Amino acid sequence: MSEIKVNTITKRTGSTLTIGESGTTVSLASGASQSGFGRAGSVDWQTVIVADGSTATNSENGKGYIIDTTSNAHTLNLPSSPSAGDIVAVIQYGSNTVTVDRNGSNIKGETNNIGLTSDGAKTFVYSSSATIGWVETNNDSPDTFIEATGGTTTTSGNFKIHTFNSSSNFVVSQVSSTVSNNEVSALVVAGGAGGGGGSTGSNWGGGGGGAGGFREVKSSLDTHTASPLAATTGITITAQTYPITVGAGGAGKGHGSPCSVGKGGTGNNSVFSTITSAGGGAAGSRSAPGNVPNHHGDPGGSGGGGAGININCSGYTAGMPGGTGNTPPVSPAQGTNGGPGGYSGAGGGGASAAGTQGTKAPTAASSASGGAGGAGSPSAITGSAVTYAGGGGGGANGITPNTCAPQPSSVGGAGGSGGGGTGGNAKSEGSGGNSNGTAATANTGGGGGGAGGGAINNSATAKDGAAGGSGIVVIRYKYQ
Repeated sequence: MSEIKVNTITKRTGSTLTIGESGTTVSLASGASQSGFGRAGSVDWQTVIVADGSTATNSENGKGYIIDTTSNAHTLNLPSSPSAGDIVAVIQYGSNTVTVDRNGSNIKGETNNIGLTSDGAKTFVYSSSATIGWVETNNDSPDTFIEATGGTTTTSGNFKIHTFNSSSNFVVSQVSSTVSNNEVSALVVAGGAGGGGGSTGSNWGGGGGGAGGFREVKSSLDTHTASPLAATTGITITAQTYPITVGAGGAGKGHGSPCSVGKGGTGNNSVFSTITSAGGGAAGSRSAPGNVPNHHGDPGGSGGGGAGININCSGYTAGMPGGTGNTPPVSPAQGTNGGPGGYSGAGGGGASAAGTQGTKAPTAASSASGGAGGAGSPSAITGSAVTYAGGGGGGANGITPNTCAPQPSSVGGAGGSGGGGTGGNAKSEGSGGNSNGTAATANTGGGGGGAGGGAINNSATAKDGAAGGSGIVVIRYKYQ
């Protein structure tokens, strides 16, 4: 064998330097390294790794890994401090998933790992941009996405949105071979409760209905602005039919003669997969003096507002308590408490703020206005920001506290942002001036407004509490 020792080989003419000849293999000696040629997508394939279900593999630049997942899943960590041009390849063989862990770097500009199933194969090259990170250079295992039907379907960028305004089915016919693509975001809002009724001749203003429970989860893939109350982990779905329940709003309570009015109606639950949002708590109303529970707001997703008091009936010197929100308890919380009644009805609780107490009106000159409903919470899961689950406003009491002098008018509490209905106004004497509560907005889960109270002079008739708003379910996922 001949040996030539030189430091540099240069061309004599032209722009091409040829080493070897056709049919000849040019190879580096064992232990030698090359510089400047680039890998042109090639890797050195390693011994097959049989997944044991516990040990992860730390990959190295320039190497390829065949991973047998017949019995167990496996994780392949990309290099932790990659340089531009680094290359790693992986082939998944078997029935379990190989998770390609990004190990602190982006993959195609996103902070998500890649899951390989069904004999998937990918080659990753690290780009010169840290923002882009690793990119795929082959198409042996192309990305696939969820395919589903149900509800009203819209899109926002790379995301598909299914909005359910009534109960139906979310039918998933296909899921992605990339596991992370199967995580969905969801908003589940229950039906709000109805407002409490007013009582003729005894001045009780009804409480505002509690908002329906508000629950949102956000997928790690997702880009929309979620509620501050949202959980940061989505739901991983499979190919199946998911029943969707959209809770109806509770009925508003009608008015009645003194001591004969019951509560507003409780809202109904909404459900998707593992998420159940509780219906809003019923609002308090006037009832027989001994039947104190009917004066209280009830617990629920958000609690119902307590009824106002009748200062002409002995034994009631304080407003009735509001209902407890986030019942049953979940984390993050699905709602807040209803306010306690004062001389007027209290506001129902909203997703992000408790209902306000009905006016205590400590002086004879004060008007007895209803308490405001608690604020709901915004989410842009549908592609634009919408606020849901506001509490209903409490109904006003139409007398001047402490003296029982007539009031020209007392104002019902404002509904909470997010569809809550406004409480009814009240007037103590004469015809007119009293008003029903206002119904909550449909498909927001808002609480209904409480009724304006009755009058000392029965010609100023008491009015009715209003219905709570129905709930909504929204599902959002990456589809391209």
